[in-house]
Amino acid sequence: MRVQCKLCPKGCVIDPGQSGECGVRVNVDGKLLAVTYGRPCAVHVDPVEKKPLFHFLPGTDIFSIATVGCNLHCKNCQNWEISQASPLETPAAELPPEQVAELAKQYGCRSAAYTYTEPLAYYEYTLDSCRCVREAGLRNVLVTAGYINEEPLRRLCRYIDAANIDLKAMSDSFYREICRGTLAPVLNTLVASKSLGVHVEVTNLVIPTLNDSDQMLRDMCRWMVQNLGRETPLHFSRFFPQYQMKNLPPTPDETLDRAKQIAQGEGLHHVYIGNVTRAGTEDTFCAGCGNRLVERRGFQVLENRIQSGRCPDCRSEVYGIWQ
Repeated sequence: MRVQCKLCPKGCVIDPGQSGECGVRVNVDGKLLAVTYGRPCAVHVDPVEKKPLFHFLPGTDIFSIATVGCNLHCKNCQNWEISQASPLETPAAELPPEQVAELAKQYGCRSAAYTYTEPLAYYEYTLDSCRCVREAGLRNVLVTAGYINEEPLRRLCRYIDAANIDLKAMSDSFYREICRGTLAPVLNTLVASKSLGVHVEVTNLVIPTLNDSDQMLRDMCRWMVQNLGRETPLHFSRFFPQYQMKNLPPTPDETLDRAKQIAQGEGLHHVYIGNVTRAGTEDTFCAGCGNRLVERRGFQVLENRIQSGRCPDCRSEVYGIWQ
């Protein structure tokens, strides 16, 4: 008996013994079974800045897990060895949801992240782990491409405190050609997450010749201002050639600087440049008085002047979760 998956917009119709595009859900006797449940292939303690999240508990550690699988197939994926891997061929640990919470506390983490691959593909494991982590008094973070239907997203967002969501390009053709997906569901995830009280930050990987035109960058930033608010942090990330996209060069510094200028020109308050090693590109500045509030070097916080969520100089409120 064939079964249709209703988790993401692809709506895979799955034959007996087969999986959907994500590789995670298998049709077993007419029922969908998430074969990676409780079996992460990656378990690490990271700085929260690595997600990247710059306005969420800066300077703290975050317990991070992933299973194999993703419902997108980006040609430039940096974690393709696990995101595009088979669950049957990839080593994995046994880590049930309650132990995710226990280990997070044991390692002194204030939050847990579902990351590296696509936590929405291993949805049931993410959801149950989030419940256990919340019950343990810790917070939950999604690092995701946001390709999910709204009903399961809303169910999950009850337990999500913060999310970094990829907005890969303001172009449906880019999503279709590069990622084997579509743009509209991602935009819906961004809006829905923010409306449901999730702290949202956005990452855009700037790829030379594909999504780096002034018009595309401007359209994306204008959409963010209108739909997410100008306070929403935006991380422009430098592209490096890998996986199925080794024919393009790394993103030039001047392209990233231009992207930041466009974003600020459109009114976004907090714009960062990642995957580079230049001073000041990842510092947080007050939108009110312009003074520096958080100084970073790589994933390390050198100084954090924010007091009770406000600038100590002009008392402007700073968007984020700071305590």
